[in-house]
Amino acid sequence: QVRLVESGGGLVQAGGSLRLSCAASGRTFSSYVMGWFRQAPGKEREFLARISGSGGSTYYADSVKGRFTISRDNAKNTVYLQMNSLKPEDTAVYYCAARQSYYSDWGQGTQVTVSS
Repeated sequence: QVRLVESGGGLVQAGGSLRLSCAASGRTFSSYVMGWFRQAPGKEREFLARISGSGGSTYYADSVKGRFTISRDNAKNTVYLQMNSLKPEDTAVYYCAARQSYYSDWGQGTQVTVSS
């Protein structure tokens, strides 16, 4: 089990950027695939991106491909989500999650609001 704490959310104008961080507890962080998700009001949770334990492989949802970048620093037990060219429709609560066989551990979320 790993404890996850997101940070870096806030209010930004359309076209702006934010970088989210997700700090993990535990000594086996590099054994987890890490993912970012979001949930907007009245909508289902949406997968955004994932990164392999080594950081060598990434995968993105079409909705964020080319705008968002996932990365990780295993020495710091942290995964990041760099978000550029933000749009009002990116407004949501953003979550990180850890996966071995499935996404079993989730953070509490951080709010991102993009104003038009």
